[in-house]
Amino acid sequence: MKQAVFSLAIVFALASCNQSAKDNVYDVKEFTSPAGDSCAEPYLFTDKNGTVYLSWIEKNNKQSSLKFSSLSKAEWSTPVSIAAGDNWFVNWADYPMLAANGNNNLVAHYLEKSDTAKFTYDVKYVTSADNGKTWAAAKILHDDGKQAEHGFVSIKPYGDKFFVSWLDGRNTVSEESGNHDGHHGQMSIRGAILTKDGTKEKEWELDNRVCDCCQTDVAITVNGPIVIYRDRSGDEIRDISIVRFVNDQWTAPKAIYADEWKINGCPVNGPRADAVGNNLAIAWFSMKDSKGQVKVIFSKDGGGSFGAPVQIDEGNPVGRVDLLMLNEKSAMVSWMEGSDIKAIQVNADGTTGKPIMVAASSDARSSGFPQMTRAGKKIIFAWTDIKSKTIKLAAIEL
Repeated sequence: MKQAVFSLAIVFALASCNQSAKDNVYDVKEFTSPAGDSCAEPYLFTDKNGTVYLSWIEKNNKQSSLKFSSLSKAEWSTPVSIAAGDNWFVNWADYPMLAANGNNNLVAHYLEKSDTAKFTYDVKYVTSADNGKTWAAAKILHDDGKQAEHGFVSIKPYGDKFFVSWLDGRNTVSEESGNHDGHHGQMSIRGAILTKDGTKEKEWELDNRVCDCCQTDVAITVNGPIVIYRDRSGDEIRDISIVRFVNDQWTAPKAIYADEWKINGCPVNGPRADAVGNNLAIAWFSMKDSKGQVKVIFSKDGGGSFGAPVQIDEGNPVGRVDLLMLNEKSAMVSWMEGSDIKAIQVNADGTTGKPIMVAASSDARSSGFPQMTRAGKKIIFAWTDIKSKTIKLAAIEL
């Protein structure tokens, strides 16, 4: 049964060239989710036509199902099952994604166990040519054949194709051990171009030593795709790096800002990015000297150079950021401040709006990573509610 969405009467005062966004007034309204009980790991995506897709994992005993619903004309469609299995790797931080190119072509991924060891799993992906009514047979994204970790995928439309990045553990395992706790090599990050039917055209290793289990993200600039991720130096400095596809070649990895956060383990806290033209914004979490910080940084040249970062947290952040550009000079950023989901408008000139209290949640791992997308003049938020064991939604209006 389709569900009516919401009616919002919300005030939003856009900042002019001579004003900061500090006087913006928002009202947050929760609305009905198409997901049922025993659901988690939501992901939101909006295609070029403005259609919003919500995907999630539904658990039924030992069976896991990846489902989705789309929002059009103020109604959620009846949920559709993309894939299901009883041998999936389901993780609070490494959630499936769905992307749509606006021409009825969809790509979605999930993680499937490749062996009995805890951290041995493959990235499986499926495609649809009829806007999700039917799905092709699953394929494995990577072709190394190793029983190792593969995950933390990002997918974005790239022209009439799709660009995808992922963390690849082919170099982390030895012959005698496939266990995550017994790494003998380095986690790498890879990228590839997929045609709309799922054929892999090109593939690259983008960085041969990165943080082991932080989310990656992709944005498409005028110059080409950029990939951002948490890097890992030989001294265990784990700052955020960027690689850019310019003139058909990848640039060398480069830190977007020198936090110099040294940590002997993965914080499981990746960055988020979005672009309008060559205007790019990135949000991330850092914790140098045990002081948590959420920062946002802007670039006017597709990530070739950056301005000064803006710190947006309120003193007790746990990260789990998301970001989307509102226009060429402004972004909306969400993060978790303790157990609360917060959001704020940040401008490229360094000014910010007032923090928005989106919802009270939990800093437990099972609450996952809050998601955010734009639907016309609305910003939609999704998160896992661990009390009701389902997905909740809320929105503000621009």
